Parts: sequence; structure tokens; C-alpha cells
Amino acid sequence: MTIIETSKRFWTKKTLLGLGLGQFLSLLITSTGFSSSELARRGIDAPTSQSFLNYVLLAIVYGSILLYRRKALKTRWYYYILLGLVDVEANFLVVKAYQYTSITSIMLLDCWTIPCVILLTWFFLKTSYKWRKFVGVAVCVAGLVMVIFSDVHATDHSGGNNPIKGDMLVIAGATLYAITNVSEEFFVKKTDRIELMAMLGLFGAIISACQVGILERNELKSIHWSTGAVIPFIGFSLAMFMFYSFVPILLKNNGSTMLNLSLLTSDMWTVLIRIFAYHQKVDWIYFIAFAAVAIGLVVYSGGDKEDENPGDDTNIENEIMKCRDVEDGMRSSR
Repeated sequence: MTIIETSKRFWTKKTLLGLGLGQFLSLLITSTGFSSSELARRGIDAPTSQSFLNYVLLAIVYGSILLYRRKALKTRWYYYILLGLVDVEANFLVVKAYQYTSITSIMLLDCWTIPCVILLTWFFLKTSYKWRKFVGVAVCVAGLVMVIFSDVHATDHSGGNNPIKGDMLVIAGATLYAITNVSEEFFVKKTDRIELMAMLGLFGAIISACQVGILERNELKSIHWSTGAVIPFIGFSLAMFMFYSFVPILLKNNGSTMLNLSLLTSDMWTVLIRIFAYHQKVDWIYFIAFAAVAIGLVVYSGGDKEDENPGDDTNIENEIMKCRDVEDGMRSSR
């Protein structure tokens, strides 16, 4: 086999789509981080309120398309309630953790999402992972760990006012993120992207509104809504709306693990923005770490074909049929 033939087999259309879309999503997450940092700098602590606007946009845009179609839902509506609840609380827990622990701890512990996703997709979706996939995961995580140790060596010596509580919040949030990602992969492969986004937006908005009314009502009243506060709020919501809109595409083509590995580079993009936009100096180890994550992503996704894991769709279909059989059995027993 020639080098050209090997290269064509490795750099497939699916691989290039996964790498490109993954980095676009990573940049969107980076922009939400800057928006959240600006809000925190202004003393605004309303994580659920930030997510609420995103859910409203999802419900309006995709809900309108769903209503226009006038088709029955392909999945039971109460499954989407559970998905919305898990998604809202995942966002809330991780953002809340910044009040108690350091950003270094959050970056490290947020990697817990990756093994959770691998375990959940293997157990529930019956996804098979070759040794090359595990090598790619290991290289990506090693690159992020390099960034974390660089932060510890450089500036981040603060552990927060309650690091144990903060770390537990991150671990809980990362676990919920994994559940959300795998659930979305399940739904988007066998139902419909428009339906998924519309229902997630609808129930996410309802749950967020209830939580805002209980936990953040006083915080919203105390905010001075100047231009400097409104722009980051809107920027965060628009970036999250685009992120949620494109995530199902990556999940359907490349899976949950590829999504979470791609998002590891968001910290590297933050560093590059600090260098070129704010002219800040960073440790040289960042560049090695960025290269390591990039290599890991290529190793993980390289050679992916449209028919890879051909049994996945059959297994997902079987799981859906099992759920429907259980529901039918429950109805008949009443």
C-alpha cells in the first residue's frame, strides 16, 4: 500500500468533518468562557439565567420548525424532560464550582467526562473502541494535564475557599455532561435533530425558569443592567445556541467521545487569544500541550469511515424497541 493510499484511508471525509467541526465547537466554548469571566468580573453570579436564554432560543427556532412539520414526536416527551433536567443541572454545577475551587482543579476534574462517556457508550450504545482510540484519548488528556501543571507552576496557587466542595461539584457536573452527551447521541442517531433541539430547548427553558425563580431571583434584581453586562449575557447565549445546534451533527458522525476530546482544546484557544489579543506571555509548555491534544484528536478520529461500527445502529434500534416493549407492557398491565 502506497503512502498516498494510506493517507486517503486515514484522512477520510468523516475524519476531516469531525476535526473541523470539533474545533469550531471548541472555539464557541472558549467564547462562552470569556463571556462568563466578564460577567464574573462584574460580580454577576447567575449561571442558570445565562443558560435560560439559550434554551429559549432553541425552543423558539427549532420549535417553530417542528410545529411547521406537524409530525408526531419520534420519542416519548417525558424522556426529553429527563434530558433537559440533566443538562440544566450539569451547566449549573460546573459554573457554580468556580465559586469554591480553582480553575486548575476544574480543568483537571472536567476530564472525568471522557472516561464516563466511553463507559456509557460502550455499555448502552454498544460502541466498540479499537486500541488506536484509547491511544488518542491518552495523548489528548496528557496534553491537557501539561497545561494544568503549567498553570500550577505559573500563577494559579489559589485553591478556592472550599476546594473539596468545588471539586465534588465539578465531578458531579462532568458526570451529568457525559449522560447528556450520550443521551443526545442516542436520540440524534435514531430520532431527529430538530425534534431533539426543540424539546431540549422547551423543557430546558421551563426547568431553568423554575430554578431561576427559586435560586437567582434576588441576584437578578441586584444586577445593574448596563451595556457592559448585557453584551456578555447575549454573547454567551448566542454562542451556546450555536454550540447546541451543531453538537448533534458531531455526535451523529463521530460520537460523544470525539466531542469531549475536541473540547479539550478550548483551553488552548484561550491561551492563543491571550497571546495575540491581549499580548500576554504564556509558558512554552502550552504549545507542546496544544500539539499533543491535536495529535491525539487526529489519532482518535483518523481513518473513520461512514460504516465504522456498523452494529451501533442495530444496537440502538434494539434499545429503542426494548423501551417501547416495556412501555407497552406497562399499559397492558393497567
